[in-house]
Amino acid sequence: MHIVVVGTGYVGLVTGTCFAEMGNTVTCVDVDKAKIDRLKQGLLPIYEPGLDTLVEQNYAEGRLHFTTSLPEAMLDADVYFIAVGTPPGEDGSADLQYVLAVAREIGQNMRHPYSVVVDKSTVPVGTADKVTAAIQEELDKRGVSHEFSVVSNPEFLKEGAAIDDFMHPDRVVVGSEDERATRIMRELYAPFTRNHECTVVMGVRDAEMTKYAANAMLATKISFMNEIANLCEVLGVDVENVRKGIGSDSRIGYHFIYPGCGYGGSCFPKDVKALVHTAEQNDFEPWLLRAVEQRNNTQKYRLSQKVMARFGGDLSGKTFALWGLAFKPGTDDMREAPSKVFLSEVIAAGAKVVAYDPVAAEVAERELPREWFTNGTLTLVEHQYDALNDTDALVLVTEWMPFRNPDFAQIKARLKTPIIFDGRNQYDPAALRALGFEYQGIGR
Repeated sequence: MHIVVVGTGYVGLVTGTCFAEMGNTVTCVDVDKAKIDRLKQGLLPIYEPGLDTLVEQNYAEGRLHFTTSLPEAMLDADVYFIAVGTPPGEDGSADLQYVLAVAREIGQNMRHPYSVVVDKSTVPVGTADKVTAAIQEELDKRGVSHEFSVVSNPEFLKEGAAIDDFMHPDRVVVGSEDERATRIMRELYAPFTRNHECTVVMGVRDAEMTKYAANAMLATKISFMNEIANLCEVLGVDVENVRKGIGSDSRIGYHFIYPGCGYGGSCFPKDVKALVHTAEQNDFEPWLLRAVEQRNNTQKYRLSQKVMARFGGDLSGKTFALWGLAFKPGTDDMREAPSKVFLSEVIAAGAKVVAYDPVAAEVAERELPREWFTNGTLTLVEHQYDALNDTDALVLVTEWMPFRNPDFAQIKARLKTPIIFDGRNQYDPAALRALGFEYQGIGR
């Protein structure tokens, strides 16, 4: 099948590459010429384990193409995936300008008797109607009557495990009210669901809502557990035992009940905000969703609060080692990362920070304030133990695997004071105290 994927960000590039891997001919389109040129050279705009190899192989074998011209890409394809960004506005609403701009361009260049337009981006309920109207308006301007269907096919990819998620999905949600479009989508996903039929077909609006509901549910579990962890600290309870006790209930499970310093990334924060905005626009008060968002925003300050409680509000003359910048392991994504809040708070209080992350250093240099680097407030190092030299404490924010069982003797030798602030509850408090460390976790 010939497919066009518009947008070469995280979702678009993974989607296009995985479809190409299954034998389809895929053209990925992006308005950023520099990004397209780099992709042709095998240089990816994101870090995702295994993606670079798949892109290189499928591009070399002629199944995967890159271009800045949507009209050119549309000549041989009749399935178009819209996978552009929907950044949050100041009020939390999803910005659909890029989605609708692509829809209009599709309408301006549609040539086939029948086409399927797939909303892959995370979009609010009712977006498919707007995409349909935008395409139809352009067709009417041209005086042509091509048939088309707009389908909602939300992604459920975990950064750091996106290739496996796409290749072996636990579900494929297809929002479609046209049997012909549904048949094409089933055919497209058949190679991925051959061993486990997991395609769920529903109405378009149902599919749009499913994506937001899924992310909001996962975010709720995290915020709930963080609230319980904070209460455990007040009551002298170890949240790790509580987590094990409730996670054994099959109705709850162990996934997403790890307390920590808050969730980040491109999905949960944005989608909870968008769902809150949608509720408000429809005169519905989303008390629970507001609480989820507020708890997470507050949780991101826990580590800096603990540091200041231990060292005082004025951190002048103090230097802290920071392990982890990305919002979670397996990615270089720093959007809404808890590390940003920690850095802002302790630097504002006068501290310096020496940070290490296996893959996110380049992103940090682009996204963090330039003056932090130029005035020596923030230093990035290339080895995790080099971040520790003569610092006053180690602060762990991202639970990368190399951080899970480190050389504690070396950590203790390099730190000025053997203190660890564990933002992900990676370490055993009793074991560290036996080694002579002062340990502070979340709810421990």
